[in-house]
Amino acid sequence: MIGYLTGKIVLKKPTKIILDVSGVGYLINISISTFEKIPDETETVALFTYLNVKEDALDLYGFWTIDEKEMFELLISVSGIGPKIAQSILSAIQIDDLKESLKFGNLSRLTATPGVGRKTAERMILELKDKIDSLDQIDVSRVSGFSIKNDAVLALTNLGYNQKTATNVIRQIMESKPSITIEELVKNALIQLNKQI
Repeated sequence: MIGYLTGKIVLKKPTKIILDVSGVGYLINISISTFEKIPDETETVALFTYLNVKEDALDLYGFWTIDEKEMFELLISVSGIGPKIAQSILSAIQIDDLKESLKFGNLSRLTATPGVGRKTAERMILELKDKIDSLDQIDVSRVSGFSIKNDAVLALTNLGYNQKTATNVIRQIMESKPSITIEELVKNALIQLNKQI
């Protein structure tokens, strides 16, 4: 199972990207929310992934956060919801809004999502209502660490530093200080990068 990929974006469209990983181009389906967060073409990006295996195809789905991936996996566990509909749901509704709608049985909010009728929405609520809490119990340090890393790299590239160099420096600092804040991380990275000049 391919659970995570890092590579250069060759092609970027609202629902899919092609990622060059060591010379191999992976076609990855993404939600609109992931599309809005990833950098532009030729930049490097890291995505959590889910490989959907069918008789006639292997389809990769990519996610900016582990939370989005976990929600995707919950959605496709519901009868009648396949990966394409799950991708559509995640494109149309924010994760927190979706969790709230499932917890409190907000049918009108769910049926406003493309591809979700009343019966499907009722199944989603019935099957996922009690499972939503498990998403909030995911290792917070793992999720926030990934987010902090991405935010720090973005901050450094906005300051004009090379993406690959910035990523390497951030990774080294996070390995030695896993519980570091975003402010400390960027500050330490700038000190390291200035030493290299």
